[in-house]
This record gives sequence, structure tokens and C-alpha cells, in this order.
Amino acid sequence: GEQCVATVASPSLCVPAFPPPTPQAAFAHLALAFRCDLFTLRQRLEVEKRGRDAAEENIQEELGQCRAALGRLSPSCTDGGCKELLEQLQHSLDVLEAAVERATSAAEKLGAVHQEARMSRAAEVMVQHVENLKRHHVREHAELEEMKRLIQQNSRNRQLAETQDDTEPRLRPHPLMRTFQQVT
Repeated sequence: GEQCVATVASPSLCVPAFPPPTPQAAFAHLALAFRCDLFTLRQRLEVEKRGRDAAEENIQEELGQCRAALGRLSPSCTDGGCKELLEQLQHSLDVLEAAVERATSAAEKLGAVHQEARMSRAAEVMVQHVENLKRHHVREHAELEEMKRLIQQNSRNRQLAETQDDTEPRLRPHPLMRTFQQVT
């Protein structure tokens, strides 16, 4: 099957499902993605800002044209029902303009929350990688200390063996043995 992934550069990217990467591999991929994102961030920000501004200008242009059309209709409306209808349409345009502003603000907030979620996942991967590094360090440190202990123990055993080798050829009788030999 395929798995859809969201990144900063491409909000929805579908790729074949693979086994989950190790934290080290995920960290490496994440670091590369951050570097790529940082490289293109300014350009993407400008493109998105221009797109948003163009969309807002288009909406304002359409609202302006509707208001102008209402203005052109106003002189030709002579009865009260027609004037009331024009006022309702004007009010609806005002409500629509406010709703567009709220929708734009909500869309920006939603985009920020999506970005926060991606950053949160990225931070989670980084924290997991650091924790793995700490565990690896503790394990390596314990192995190093064990090796030091074994080397010291081996060195003491070797020194002890060398001193025993030096004293073995010259077996000295115990002082009591000398006394016993002299008595007999």
C-alpha cells in the first residue's frame, strides 16, 4: 500500500509503505529535509504570500463589482420593496466580506497548527535520536569501564605471575622448617 506524508515543501506526498526507519535514519532524513526547507523557505514564503494577496485582491475586486452593480441599480429602484432588497443585498455583501476575512484568518491559523504538528513530529524524532545516542553512550561507557577493569585485572595477574616466577626457583624454606632440620 501507499502512505501519504505531509512535508513543508509538499503538503501531501504519497509514497510506497516501507518499514519504519530507525531513529538515526529518520533523524538523517529530517535533517536533510530541514536543510532543503531552509534553502527554499524564503522563496516559498514569498510565493505563498503573493498567492494569498492575489486571492484577497480578487475577492475584494468581486465585492467591489457587486457593490458597484448595486449602486447602478439603486437609482432605477423607485418602490420601497426594491430599495429594501438592495439594502439586504448590501448588508449581505458586508457580511460576506467579514466572513472572508474570518476564513482567511482561520486558514492561516490552521496552516500554523499543521506546521506546528509537523515540527512537533520532527522534534519527537530528534528527541528520540538524542535518547538513543544517550543510551548508546551509556552502553559504550559501561563497556569501556569493563574493559579497563579487565585490563587492570589482567595486568595485576600478569605482575603477580611474574613475581611468583621470580620467587619459585629459589624456594626458601620456612623458618620453622630450618629449625626442625637443625634439631634433627
